[in-house]
Amino acid sequence: MEIMLHPEWSYQAVIYEMNVRQLTREGTLRAAAAKLGFLRDMGIDAVWLMPVYPIGAEGRKGSLGSYYSIRDYCAVDPGLGTMGDFDAFVAEAHRLGMKVLLDWVANHTARDARWVTEKPASWYERDASGQPAVPWDWSDTAKLNYANRAVWQGQIDAMRFWLAEHGVDGFRCDMAMLVPTAFWQEAAAQLREVKHNLFMLAEAEETYLFDGGAFDACYAWEMHHLMNDVAQQKVRVTALRDYIYADRSRYPQSAMRLVFTSNHDENSWNGSEFTRMGDAREIMAAFTFVVPRGLPLVYTGQEIGYDHS
Repeated sequence: MEIMLHPEWSYQAVIYEMNVRQLTREGTLRAAAAKLGFLRDMGIDAVWLMPVYPIGAEGRKGSLGSYYSIRDYCAVDPGLGTMGDFDAFVAEAHRLGMKVLLDWVANHTARDARWVTEKPASWYERDASGQPAVPWDWSDTAKLNYANRAVWQGQIDAMRFWLAEHGVDGFRCDMAMLVPTAFWQEAAAQLREVKHNLFMLAEAEETYLFDGGAFDACYAWEMHHLMNDVAQQKVRVTALRDYIYADRSRYPQSAMRLVFTSNHDENSWNGSEFTRMGDAREIMAAFTFVVPRGLPLVYTGQEIGYDHS
Protein backbone atom coordinates (compact mmCIF):
# COMPACT_ATOMS: atom_id res chain seq x y z
CA MET A 1 0.00 0.00 0.00
CA GLU A 2 1.33 3.44 -0.97
CA ILE A 3 1.89 5.76 1.97
CA MET A 4 0.17 9.11 1.52
CA LEU A 5 2.78 11.82 2.06
CA HIS A 6 0.40 14.66 1.21
CA PRO A 7 -3.33 15.27 1.75
CA GLU A 8 -5.21 12.88 -0.52
CA TRP A 9 -7.08 15.70 -2.29
CA SER A 10 -3.85 17.37 -3.40
CA TYR A 11 -2.53 14.63 -5.69
CA GLN A 12 -4.73 15.59 -8.64
CA ALA A 13 -5.57 19.12 -7.54
CA VAL A 14 -6.03 22.23 -9.64
CA ILE A 15 -5.48 25.42 -7.62
CA TYR A 16 -7.10 28.80 -8.19
CA GLU A 17 -5.38 31.95 -6.97
CA MET A 18 -8.16 34.32 -5.92
CA ASN A 19 -7.47 38.05 -5.96
CA VAL A 20 -10.62 38.97 -4.03
CA ARG A 21 -10.84 42.66 -4.86
CA GLN A 22 -10.29 41.97 -8.59
CA LEU A 23 -12.61 38.97 -8.95
CA THR A 24 -15.98 40.72 -8.75
CA ARG A 25 -17.43 44.19 -9.20
CA GLU A 26 -17.97 44.37 -5.43
CA GLY A 27 -14.49 43.10 -4.56
CA THR A 28 -15.71 41.34 -1.40
CA LEU A 29 -15.57 37.88 0.13
CA ARG A 30 -19.36 37.66 0.01
CA ALA A 31 -19.40 38.31 -3.74
CA ALA A 32 -16.48 35.93 -4.22
CA ALA A 33 -18.34 33.12 -2.42
CA ALA A 34 -21.03 33.32 -5.09
CA LYS A 35 -18.39 32.48 -7.73
CA LEU A 36 -17.25 29.26 -6.07
CA GLY A 37 -19.82 27.06 -7.78
CA PHE A 38 -18.63 28.26 -11.19
CA LEU A 39 -15.02 27.52 -10.23
CA ARG A 40 -15.95 24.08 -8.91
CA ASP A 41 -17.78 23.26 -12.16
CA MET A 42 -14.68 24.36 -14.06
CA GLY A 43 -12.61 21.78 -12.17
CA ILE A 44 -10.98 23.82 -9.40
CA ASP A 45 -10.15 21.79 -6.28
CA ALA A 46 -8.60 24.38 -3.98
CA VAL A 47 -8.79 28.17 -3.70
CA TRP A 48 -5.70 30.06 -2.56
CA LEU A 49 -6.91 33.38 -1.17
CA MET A 50 -4.42 36.20 -1.51
CA PRO A 51 -4.03 37.91 1.90
CA VAL A 52 -7.36 38.92 3.43
CA TYR A 53 -5.93 40.72 6.47
CA PRO A 54 -6.16 44.45 7.28
CA ILE A 55 -3.62 46.44 5.23
CA GLY A 56 -1.20 48.93 6.75
CA ALA A 57 -1.62 52.68 6.20
CA GLU A 58 1.98 53.78 6.89
CA GLY A 59 3.90 53.97 3.61
CA ARG A 60 0.89 52.51 1.78
CA LYS A 61 1.49 51.85 -1.90
CA GLY A 62 -1.36 53.18 -4.02
CA SER A 63 -4.77 54.07 -2.62
CA LEU A 64 -5.68 50.48 -1.67
CA GLY A 65 -2.29 49.29 -0.45
CA SER A 66 -0.58 45.92 -0.83
CA TYR A 67 -2.20 42.73 0.44
CA TYR A 68 1.29 41.81 1.69
CA SER A 69 1.53 44.72 4.16
CA ILE A 70 -0.36 43.16 7.06
CA ARG A 71 -1.54 45.06 10.15
CA ASP A 72 -3.17 42.14 11.98
CA TYR A 73 -2.65 38.45 11.25
CA CYS A 74 -5.91 37.48 12.98
CA ALA A 75 -8.46 39.77 11.34
CA VAL A 76 -10.17 40.40 7.98
CA ASP A 77 -9.71 43.60 6.01
CA PRO A 78 -12.96 45.62 6.33
CA GLY A 79 -12.83 46.38 2.60
CA LEU A 80 -13.22 42.67 1.89
CA GLY A 81 -15.90 42.00 4.50
CA THR A 82 -16.23 40.62 8.01
CA MET A 83 -14.93 37.51 9.74
CA GLY A 84 -18.47 36.16 9.32
CA ASP A 85 -18.13 36.66 5.55
CA PHE A 86 -14.83 34.80 5.64
CA ASP A 87 -16.36 31.90 7.56
CA ALA A 88 -19.26 31.78 5.09
CA PHE A 89 -16.78 31.68 2.20
CA VAL A 90 -14.92 28.73 3.74
CA ALA A 91 -18.21 26.95 4.53
CA GLU A 92 -19.41 27.34 0.94
CA ALA A 93 -16.08 26.09 -0.45
CA HIS A 94 -16.23 23.05 1.81
CA ARG A 95 -19.88 22.40 0.90
CA LEU A 96 -18.76 22.25 -2.73
CA GLY A 97 -15.90 19.88 -1.88
CA MET A 98 -13.20 22.52 -2.32
CA LYS A 99 -10.29 23.39 -0.04
CA VAL A 100 -9.20 26.87 1.06
CA LEU A 101 -5.56 27.93 1.40
CA LEU A 102 -4.61 31.21 3.08
CA ASP A 103 -1.70 33.33 1.91
CA TRP A 104 0.78 33.57 4.80
CA VAL A 105 3.38 36.34 4.98
CA ALA A 106 5.91 35.33 7.63
CA ASN A 107 8.85 37.55 6.68
CA HIS A 108 7.37 40.96 7.49
CA THR A 109 4.34 42.93 8.67
CA ALA A 110 3.02 46.40 7.91
CA ARG A 111 5.00 49.24 9.50
CA ASP A 112 1.95 50.10 11.60
CA ALA A 113 1.11 46.49 12.47
CA ARG A 114 -0.31 45.62 15.87
CA TRP A 115 2.87 43.69 16.65
CA VAL A 116 5.01 46.84 16.23
CA THR A 117 3.41 48.41 19.29
CA GLU A 118 2.11 45.37 21.18
CA LYS A 119 5.21 43.14 21.09
CA PRO A 120 8.73 43.72 22.45
CA ALA A 121 11.10 45.71 20.23
CA SER A 122 13.14 42.53 19.72
CA TRP A 123 10.35 41.07 17.55
CA TYR A 124 11.67 43.19 14.67
CA GLU A 125 15.02 43.71 13.05
CA ARG A 126 16.02 47.35 13.61
CA ASP A 127 17.85 49.94 11.51
CA ALA A 128 20.50 52.36 12.83
CA SER A 129 17.83 54.74 14.08
CA GLY A 130 16.01 51.98 15.96
CA GLN A 131 13.09 51.78 13.55
CA PRO A 132 11.87 48.41 12.21
CA ALA A 133 14.05 47.51 9.24
CA VAL A 134 12.62 47.64 5.70
CA PRO A 135 13.29 44.46 3.70
CA TRP A 136 14.49 45.12 0.12
CA ASP A 137 12.52 48.10 -1.26
CA TRP A 138 9.25 47.05 0.35
CA SER A 139 8.89 50.39 2.08
CA ASP A 140 5.41 49.61 3.44
CA THR A 141 6.70 46.65 5.49
CA ALA A 142 8.77 45.89 8.61
CA LYS A 143 11.15 42.92 8.84
CA LEU A 144 10.48 40.43 11.62
CA ASN A 145 13.39 39.10 13.68
CA TYR A 146 13.64 35.31 13.44
CA ALA A 147 16.58 35.26 15.83
CA ASN A 148 13.86 35.69 18.47
CA ARG A 149 12.07 32.37 18.99
CA ALA A 150 9.04 34.21 20.39
CA VAL A 151 8.40 35.43 16.83
CA TRP A 152 8.27 31.80 15.68
CA GLN A 153 5.58 30.96 18.21
CA GLY A 154 3.67 34.16 17.50
CA GLN A 155 3.49 33.19 13.84
CA ILE A 156 2.49 29.61 14.60
CA ASP A 157 -0.22 30.72 17.03
CA ALA A 158 -1.68 33.06 14.41
CA MET A 159 -1.66 30.29 11.77
CA ARG A 160 -3.31 27.94 14.28
CA PHE A 161 -6.08 30.54 14.76
CA TRP A 162 -7.11 30.16 11.11
CA LEU A 163 -6.85 26.37 11.12
CA ALA A 164 -8.58 25.65 14.40
CA GLU A 165 -11.16 28.43 14.56
CA HIS A 166 -11.85 29.22 10.91
CA GLY A 167 -11.40 25.93 9.11
CA VAL A 168 -8.77 26.70 6.48
CA ASP A 169 -6.96 23.73 4.93
CA GLY A 170 -3.45 25.05 4.54
CA PHE A 171 -1.19 27.91 3.57
CA ARG A 172 0.61 29.35 0.57
CA CYS A 173 3.73 30.77 2.22
CA ASP A 174 4.99 34.02 0.74
CA MET A 175 8.75 34.27 0.06
CA ALA A 176 9.29 31.16 2.15
CA MET A 177 13.06 31.21 1.64
CA LEU A 178 13.44 34.49 3.55
CA VAL A 179 12.81 32.92 6.96
CA PRO A 180 14.58 29.92 8.54
CA THR A 181 13.60 26.50 7.22
CA ALA A 182 13.67 25.32 10.84
CA PHE A 183 10.80 27.72 11.51
CA TRP A 184 8.69 26.13 8.77
CA GLN A 185 9.52 22.67 10.11
CA GLU A 186 8.42 23.68 13.60
CA ALA A 187 5.28 25.38 12.25
CA ALA A 188 4.26 22.39 10.16
CA ALA A 189 4.83 19.99 13.07
CA GLN A 190 2.69 22.04 15.47
CA LEU A 191 -0.02 22.79 12.93
CA ARG A 192 -0.37 19.17 11.82
CA GLU A 193 -1.36 18.39 15.40
CA VAL A 194 -4.38 20.61 14.72
CA LYS A 195 -5.03 19.42 11.16
CA HIS A 196 -3.29 16.22 10.13
CA ASN A 197 -3.98 16.80 6.43
CA LEU A 198 -2.54 20.33 6.40
CA PHE A 199 -1.25 21.45 2.98
CA MET A 200 1.80 23.72 2.77
CA LEU A 201 2.90 25.44 -0.45
CA ALA A 202 6.16 27.44 -0.56
CA GLU A 203 6.52 30.47 -2.79
CA ALA A 204 10.14 29.58 -3.48
CA GLU A 205 11.94 26.66 -5.11
CA GLU A 206 14.95 26.02 -2.89
CA THR A 207 15.26 22.25 -2.50
CA TYR A 208 16.06 22.53 1.23
CA LEU A 209 12.48 23.66 1.88
CA PHE A 210 11.49 20.00 1.71
CA ASP A 211 13.88 19.02 4.50
CA GLY A 212 12.05 17.79 7.57
CA GLY A 213 8.67 17.60 5.88
CA ALA A 214 7.81 21.30 6.15
CA PHE A 215 6.29 21.69 2.68
CA ASP A 216 4.19 19.60 0.34
CA ALA A 217 4.85 21.73 -2.74
CA CYS A 218 6.90 24.64 -4.03
CA TYR A 219 6.81 26.99 -7.00
CA ALA A 220 8.36 26.01 -10.33
CA TRP A 221 9.65 29.49 -11.20
CA GLU A 222 12.47 28.28 -13.41
CA MET A 223 10.06 26.18 -15.45
CA HIS A 224 7.72 29.15 -15.79
CA HIS A 225 10.50 31.36 -17.16
CA LEU A 226 11.45 28.61 -19.60
CA MET A 227 7.82 28.41 -20.75
CA ASN A 228 7.90 32.14 -21.51
CA ASP A 229 11.21 31.74 -23.35
CA VAL A 230 9.92 28.82 -25.42
CA ALA A 231 6.75 30.76 -26.27
CA GLN A 232 8.90 33.70 -27.43
CA GLN A 233 11.17 31.27 -29.35
CA LYS A 234 14.22 32.35 -27.36
CA VAL A 235 14.99 28.69 -26.59
CA ARG A 236 13.86 25.40 -28.13
CA VAL A 237 11.00 23.44 -26.59
CA THR A 238 13.51 20.72 -25.66
CA ALA A 239 14.62 23.04 -22.84
CA LEU A 240 11.42 22.11 -21.01
CA ARG A 241 12.12 18.40 -21.44
CA ASP A 242 15.67 18.88 -20.14
CA TYR A 243 14.35 20.83 -17.16
CA ILE A 244 11.90 18.07 -16.22
CA TYR A 245 14.61 15.41 -16.41
CA ALA A 246 16.96 17.50 -14.25
CA ASP A 247 14.15 18.25 -11.81
CA ARG A 248 13.79 14.56 -10.99
CA SER A 249 17.18 14.42 -9.34
CA ARG A 250 17.08 17.84 -7.68
CA TYR A 251 13.97 17.36 -5.53
CA PRO A 252 12.64 14.56 -3.33
CA GLN A 253 10.45 12.22 -5.35
CA SER A 254 7.43 13.30 -3.33
CA ALA A 255 7.89 17.05 -3.90
CA MET A 256 5.01 18.67 -5.77
CA ARG A 257 5.60 21.73 -8.02
CA LEU A 258 3.18 24.59 -8.66
CA VAL A 259 3.08 25.20 -12.41
CA PHE A 260 1.46 28.24 -14.01
CA THR A 261 1.21 30.50 -17.03
CA SER A 262 0.35 33.45 -14.75
CA ASN A 263 0.01 34.54 -11.14
CA HIS A 264 -0.35 37.90 -9.41
CA ASP A 265 3.37 38.70 -9.56
CA GLU A 266 3.78 37.78 -13.23
CA ASN A 267 0.59 39.59 -14.22
CA SER A 268 1.59 42.73 -12.32
CA TRP A 269 5.23 43.03 -13.33
CA ASN A 270 5.62 41.13 -16.61
CA GLY A 271 2.16 41.24 -18.17
CA SER A 272 -0.58 38.72 -18.82
CA GLU A 273 -0.02 35.41 -20.57
CA PHE A 274 -1.36 37.08 -23.73
CA THR A 275 1.61 39.49 -23.62
CA ARG A 276 4.26 36.95 -22.57
CA MET A 277 3.16 33.83 -24.44
CA GLY A 278 1.07 35.06 -27.33
CA ASP A 279 -0.32 32.26 -29.49
CA ALA A 280 1.48 29.66 -27.33
CA ARG A 281 -0.57 30.52 -24.23
CA GLU A 282 -3.15 27.76 -24.72
CA ILE A 283 -0.68 24.94 -25.30
CA MET A 284 1.37 26.17 -22.33
CA ALA A 285 -1.77 26.12 -20.17
CA ALA A 286 -2.40 22.53 -21.27
CA PHE A 287 1.23 21.71 -20.50
CA THR A 288 0.80 22.77 -16.85
CA PHE A 289 -1.76 19.95 -16.48
CA VAL A 290 0.63 17.18 -17.56
CA VAL A 291 3.86 18.17 -15.79
CA PRO A 292 4.95 15.26 -13.56
CA ARG A 293 4.05 15.97 -9.91
CA GLY A 294 2.65 19.29 -11.07
CA LEU A 295 -0.09 21.33 -9.44
CA PRO A 296 -1.63 23.51 -12.16
CA LEU A 297 -2.58 27.04 -11.11
CA VAL A 298 -5.26 29.30 -12.57
CA TYR A 299 -4.98 32.99 -11.65
CA THR A 300 -8.01 35.27 -11.28
CA GLY A 301 -9.26 36.29 -14.72
CA GLN A 302 -7.59 33.47 -16.64
CA GLU A 303 -10.81 31.46 -16.50
CA ILE A 304 -12.47 34.05 -18.77
CA GLY A 305 -9.43 34.99 -20.88
CA TYR A 306 -8.95 38.36 -19.18
CA ASP A 307 -6.00 39.93 -21.00
CA HIS A 308 -5.20 42.93 -18.79
CA SER A 309 -2.20 43.38 -16.50
